[in-house]
Amino acid sequence: MLIPVWQRLLGVLIYMLPWSDTAPFAQSLNEAPEIIQILFALLYLPTYPIVILERAMPFGLGSLVLFIALFLAVIRNPKVPYFLRFNTLQALLLSIVLAVLGLGFFGILQRPLEGLLIFSTLSTTVLIAILVIVIFALIECLRGREPDLPGISQAVRMQLY
Repeated sequence: MLIPVWQRLLGVLIYMLPWSDTAPFAQSLNEAPEIIQILFALLYLPTYPIVILERAMPFGLGSLVLFIALFLAVIRNPKVPYFLRFNTLQALLLSIVLAVLGLGFFGILQRPLEGLLIFSTLSTTVLIAILVIVIFALIECLRGREPDLPGISQAVRMQLY
């Protein structure tokens, strides 16, 4: 089945949501060479509309409102094409994983490990892993195929069927 171009482009855009959630993990790049900082600053440019939308809500509820809106308007709407529902749910699950990792890193591990090499190494590892996942998902969406992420894709298919 051929996926229309507009669905492919929307599938690409939806993966900016988990990429925007990696911003706290990029703080460890402050000690990186300037070229790496510039590269990641350019990679974060497409996420600015999402960040602005999330910060526009009072009390820091922007992420929650965006999550609920996408869940109800896209994922639970049978009129939305399956390709978009699949990619939206997969992006939301990646965002949930990042939220849990963020709580672990910045809520529990930051105080005891702050300033140590292990903390910045783990933080950078999460950042690069999500970057690779997002790039893979973007390429697959542009090709009109469902990005198959082990574990996450199976959970998405179980939820959608």
